[in-house]
Amino acid sequence: MKWSQIVSVRRHPGPSTTPLPTQPPPPLHLHQSPPSHLANHGLVVVLTLFVLSLLSSVGGEPTPGSEETTTTSPPPQIDVTHSTDVTALAETQAILNCRVHNINNKTVSWIRHRDIHLLTVGRYTYTSDQRFRALHEEDSDDWILRISYVQPRDTGMYECQVSTTPPISHFIQLKVVKPHTSILGGPDMYLNRGSTINLTCVVEFSPEPPDYVYWNHNNQLISYDSSRGGVTVILEKGDLTTSSLLIQKARPSDSGRYHCSPSNAAPANITLHVLKEHPQAMQHGGHDTLTSSSRGTVLALLLILAALHVFRF
Repeated sequence: MKWSQIVSVRRHPGPSTTPLPTQPPPPLHLHQSPPSHLANHGLVVVLTLFVLSLLSSVGGEPTPGSEETTTTSPPPQIDVTHSTDVTALAETQAILNCRVHNINNKTVSWIRHRDIHLLTVGRYTYTSDQRFRALHEEDSDDWILRISYVQPRDTGMYECQVSTTPPISHFIQLKVVKPHTSILGGPDMYLNRGSTINLTCVVEFSPEPPDYVYWNHNNQLISYDSSRGGVTVILEKGDLTTSSLLIQKARPSDSGRYHCSPSNAAPANITLHVLKEHPQAMQHGGHDTLTSSSRGTVLALLLILAALHVFRF
C-alpha cells in the first residue's frame, strides 16, 4: 500500500500542501550592463571634457607649448652704442661693427655711400675689392664689415641696413689717417736774443709710440753734450707723443732750420729767427708803437663823437 501510493504520486502529481524549496537568484556577473542612470552620468562626463577641450583650444587657457606660436617677437633694433664711428690708421685694418638685436629672419647689409655700392648682404660679399669682407659669428648680434689695408680713399660714410619693412639703417663714419708730425708755432718762429728756445714736436696717429725722436739743426744732428751747452730734450710717449727741445740763452747762431725726425713717422721742420736786438729795446720799441696806435684810435673816436654831436643839433 505504501509503495503504490508513492508511485502514484510520482505519476500523477497533484497539488501539494507542502511548499517546495526555492532556488537562490543567480549572481550578478561583471559583464552585465550597469543601471541606466549610471550610463547617463558617464556620458555627461565625457561630453563635458570634450567641450572643455574645445574651449581651451579656441580661447581658453593655453595648452603647453602654445605660447611660442601665439607670442609676437620684438622687431629688430640697432644698438648704436656698439655701432660707433671708426678712426683707422692707413695700411692697417678697419673694423666697422653693427650690433642688431632680435634679428630673427632678417638680413644685415653694408652700403658704401661714396658710390652707393652694396658691399655685403648677410655673410656674403658683393664687391670685387677683396679688402672688404663680411664677418658674423653664430648666436652673435654683431655684423662686421672688415676692410684690410685701408687707404685714405676709404674715408667716408658707411650704412648698416636691416631688411625690415621699411628698412632701418645706421650710419658709421670711417676716417683713415696717416702718422703725422708737426712742430708747434711753425713754420717760422721769432725769438729775442738771450731768451730760451722751446721747440715742441708732436707725433700723432702712429701705430705705436716712436722709439726715438731726433733733432737736427741745419742738417746737423744736435748733440746734447756739445760745447754749446744748455741743450735739453724731453720725450713723452703715448697716443700723442711729444718731444721738446730746450736751448738756453738763444744766440744769433742758433737761427736756422730745425727738423724733428720720429723713428716711425715723417719728419717736420721749423725755421727759427733769433733777433740780434736786445730784448729790452724790442720791448721798449713795441711799447712806443702800441702807445702811438692807441693815441690814433682815441683821436678817431673823439672826431666821430664830435661829428655826431654836430648833426644832432
